[in-house]
Amino acid sequence: MAQVSIIGGGSWGIALAVLLRKNGHEITVWSALEREIAMLREFREHKMLPGVKLPEEIVFTTDDREAVEGKDLLVMAVASSYTRETAHRLSSLVAPRQKILNVAKGIEEHTVMTLSEIIEQEIPQADVAVMSGPSHAEEVGRGIPTTIVVGAGTKATAEYIRSLFMNEVFRVYITPDILGMELGGALKNVVALAAGIADGLGYGDNTKAALITRGITEIARLGTAMGGKFETFCGLTGIGDLIVTCASMHSRNRRAGILIGQGKTCEEAMEEVRMVVEGVYSAKAAMELARKYNVQMPIIEQVNAVLFEGRSAAQAVKELMLRDKKLEVSDLPWPEENR
Repeated sequence: MAQVSIIGGGSWGIALAVLLRKNGHEITVWSALEREIAMLREFREHKMLPGVKLPEEIVFTTDDREAVEGKDLLVMAVASSYTRETAHRLSSLVAPRQKILNVAKGIEEHTVMTLSEIIEQEIPQADVAVMSGPSHAEEVGRGIPTTIVVGAGTKATAEYIRSLFMNEVFRVYITPDILGMELGGALKNVVALAAGIADGLGYGDNTKAALITRGITEIARLGTAMGGKFETFCGLTGIGDLIVTCASMHSRNRRAGILIGQGKTCEEAMEEVRMVVEGVYSAKAAMELARKYNVQMPIIEQVNAVLFEGRSAAQAVKELMLRDKKLEVSDLPWPEENR
């Protein structure tokens, strides 16, 4: 049995708290928001996870020290835009080599740093790992089977975290490619916005399949240029996470995209979704990285134009369709060229 704190009282953190408690661990849930903790204590249920009852043994707190000290694992489950603030706040309480598992997805806009890089910068004494994959909180909280990946700096840390989470409905793989995992997890949210925009415009399955396929090509192109492994983008934290985020109505990014495709502004869409739309925050960072590494990302570019430059969704699709003629895979030779 391990002592685990979930840092963040959102739906994803709560779903993992339920999972870990079922695995027999002692769980504390921390939030900086007193009203959120009060709601969880009173109703033993998160409003975004209706029907998922929280075991009485789970402790809820707003006390930083209670959440951090003596814990075997801290699960960082705050929205990406609050990762740095939260890590900075808790840094002085984290013990040397204390394990922190980041489960949020995103890239910091003004620094283009991944979330694990932010945590390592703010809490340099910690042993930081990440978890990602196709895993909507609404399904994990109800015990619907899924498979995810844990990435860590050492195999021992990855195996330890796997031992805490893995059960008959939550299968855990491990990898050393933290960078590839985080890029796949962050950038798929931007492509999911594009998929939602296409849905909002009334386009069909062919369009969705094209966006997913070309989207993972863009993600892998940038990710490998930055040092991620191509195999990672073909796996659960790449194509797997991209498929589920582009196809599911659980996806806040797809839902926001649908609203934008129907004519709402980015701000109106986020307000209606009523949850943090991570893809909006990652879109600008993705374009900054594309410029830095001299990588073409036409889908990401058009999403940015719609979100921040006033381009209509229909015009963005037209721009994508009328791009210069290309080979699908540029390094495949034609047969006659080998003669």
